Amino acid sequence: MSSDPKVVLVTGCAKGGIGYEYCKAFAEQNCLVFASNIPQRMCDLIELQSDKIKTLELDVTSDGSVSNAINHVISRYGKIDILINNAGIGSTGPLAELPLHMIRNAFEINALGQLRMVQQVVPHMVARRGGSIVNMGSVVGKAPTPWAGSYCASKAYVHAISHSLRLELRPFNINVVLVHPGAIRSTFGSNAVERLRDYDWKIYRDFKDSIVERARASQSGKSTDAAVFARHVVSEVLRPNPPKTITYGHMTGLFNFLSCSPLWVRDLFFSRRFKLNRKVV
Repeated sequence: MSSDPKVVLVTGCAKGGIGYEYCKAFAEQNCLVFASNIPQRMCDLIELQSDKIKTLELDVTSDGSVSNAINHVISRYGKIDILINNAGIGSTGPLAELPLHMIRNAFEINALGQLRMVQQVVPHMVARRGGSIVNMGSVVGKAPTPWAGSYCASKAYVHAISHSLRLELRPFNINVVLVHPGAIRSTFGSNAVERLRDYDWKIYRDFKDSIVERARASQSGKSTDAAVFARHVVSEVLRPNPPKTITYGHMTGLFNFLSCSPLWVRDLFFSRRFKLNRKVV
């Protein structure tokens, strides 16, 4: 049995985020990690660099960038054992008013970005008859919330393609693991709030505070620390037979319950939670 360290490629490794913590957690398990991010944010990765963590420019919205990054890893180490499809962006706002270009951007990164990585990595994994692909979904992909419908939809897309890929890649001994994070404390929520700071809602101006509250909803005091979350996921992914899904973090129990509940239960809960139980006059 080969004693070579597993080669792991992680997308979306901004400092303070889950991807950043994934890199450290895999390195702790003696993996060789490639931490990647878009060119404008490569400075975030300086402190990550070590004997076990290399840094790499990678924009999941660009075919050329994805191809170059994957070819770079393959040319140096001959393989990618594990792909962590972590790159993502928030998309908060009412669907009837959120600009389509913002929704399109969320899908390009959160949804098509993952599939773009898969299509470039799979041929190499097929050639070696093995590997693992870990796709980041979300509990809100199972129980979508108000004020974040486009983000929830992008994650529901990830859930659907992951379940299809798991079956399609089984003949080649490639594992597909779908991760359902709960409320994880990271920079993700603060970045989402920052994007809303100067937005002037028209139809929904009376709900501005509620929309901002939704953007920061995952960052409460009880949210699971990103490092704790990452270590748990990494330990599961590195098992000889990794699970098909990993659900972990604050509020996952609640969202699992809501996803199985009648719609009237879900509607009642979210209407109260996000202040939609009143009429605008």
